[in-house]
Amino acid sequence: MRREWIWIVVGAAMFASGCGDEKTPAGGVTNAAAPPAAVPAQPKPATSTASEPGDAGLAVSGPIIVEHEVELTAQRDGLVLKIYVDAPARVIAGRLLAELDGRQIQANLSAARAKTRSIEADLKNWEAEAEVLKADYGRQKNLFALGLTSQEQLEHAKYKAESDQWDVQRVAETLNTAKEEEHSLELEMEKTRVTAPFNGLIARRYVREGQNVGKGERLFWVTAEAPLLMRFTLSEKYFGNVHNGQAVEVTCADAPAEKHLAKVKQVSPVVDPSSGTFEVLVELTGDRGSLRPGMTALVHLENIH
Repeated sequence: MRREWIWIVVGAAMFASGCGDEKTPAGGVTNAAAPPAAVPAQPKPATSTASEPGDAGLAVSGPIIVEHEVELTAQRDGLVLKIYVDAPARVIAGRLLAELDGRQIQANLSAARAKTRSIEADLKNWEAEAEVLKADYGRQKNLFALGLTSQEQLEHAKYKAESDQWDVQRVAETLNTAKEEEHSLELEMEKTRVTAPFNGLIARRYVREGQNVGKGERLFWVTAEAPLLMRFTLSEKYFGNVHNGQAVEVTCADAPAEKHLAKVKQVSPVVDPSSGTFEVLVELTGDRGSLRPGMTALVHLENIH
């Protein structure tokens, strides 16, 4: 009986310790769900700020160009003997810009001219001999008519005169060959002289005196200064809205205060199937002001839609 009371007391003590009050930490519930993390806003796709062209007009950008612009190259190998002009000099067509060493060509040309003179003298000699043989043949014909010579002598004089005519023709062709060789050397001599192909401006010089250059190597950049042109393309939907002689306005971001008059010079008659565009060329008609070849400008087309 005593043992049963002991187990009852121990059980009561264990029950009291398991059912005691639990303390709750201050500051709120600990197992509450955390708020979702903030998601950064995604940037909107970039859009063009250029407005679509309407009935008021269309502005198209493009480079200012000139029709005459070329890089002069060496026509043959050689040594730059002398440079006569430098950038930014203005030149006229035919002005000598530089000269290559042509002494060897000059020597060959002198020899060719001497050969031509020799063949010319030889030809004159053959022509004189042909006249002699022609006269001999005429005399033999008169003698044969009088019965003072034979048929064989007559035919001998005839064939000799004809043979000499072929010799004259042969030497004449040799003379033509010599003259062509002389002309070829003259052309080679001209290649040693670099001249301006048109009136313009020396924009750049690529070589110096004493430099060895090869055929095709750049020597000078020559460009005209006028007339100024602009070449650009338009979408095929504007085809038929631009015509030759149409007046347009040209402006440049580097000189916003200037407005230049121009006119349509050429409109392509076809549309490029690969790009769906056609080409337009305009020419400035007034004072060019600050505009120079190579600058980027805007051409304004009014009443195009």
